[in-house]
Amino acid sequence: MPKGTLRHALAAVAALGLLATAAPGAAAAGAASAAAPTSASAPTSASVPASASVPASASVPASASVPASGSVPASPYGQLLPIADLSAQRLLTADQVAAAKWGTDSPIDDPERERQVLEAVAEQARALGADPEATVRIFRDQIEANKLVQRGLYRQWEADPAQAPTERPDLSKVRLEINRINGELVRAIADSARARAERSCTGRLTVAALRVRHDRQLDALHTVALERALPSVCAPNGT
Repeated sequence: MPKGTLRHALAAVAALGLLATAAPGAAAAGAASAAAPTSASAPTSASVPASASVPASASVPASASVPASGSVPASPYGQLLPIADLSAQRLLTADQVAAAKWGTDSPIDDPERERQVLEAVAEQARALGADPEATVRIFRDQIEANKLVQRGLYRQWEADPAQAPTERPDLSKVRLEINRINGELVRAIADSARARAERSCTGRLTVAALRVRHDRQLDALHTVALERALPSVCAPNGT
């Protein structure tokens, strides 16, 4: 996936700290114009939390606007939207992972855990008749994006200890939630093979990411991480 449209759109949003300024909808409309998916509509406004940190005990909400996994949406945009939304859900768990590891000997980088995740999603992809190699590529990006959030939160907490978590989530329970999201994401990847192979994939994915960013009110840190999570979603020719 080219690093142009999606990176520039989400990077601009992260830098500004909002989706629209004097002309609500302008940023999303620009991305939609570049993407040219006629059936997709982008968000018109967003407000960003002052802090890039989400409470460690916060749950990951479900988005009512995203099609349920397991059913293939009719439109290519509808196939890509669940991938963007599940990626955002996965990123929100990074806050809890960081809080669980903060002040312990547990490192952010966990090669053994990463290996287990990649092996599991590859096996799930095979069971669904999907491409395990493409699935693993996408999940490598997901893992790096998750660590990007953790490192960003660590920097915030080190700079301002008052923002550091005061409660330690149970990492084993957090990982159960991550595993659930992983399973849904594998299904969404399997269900979107056609959309991911189309030349318009990058543009449609950009609009989907902007919509998810608006719906889930992602702050600058999580917006940058969402961009990091998605570069391998579109097939090499799906530009």
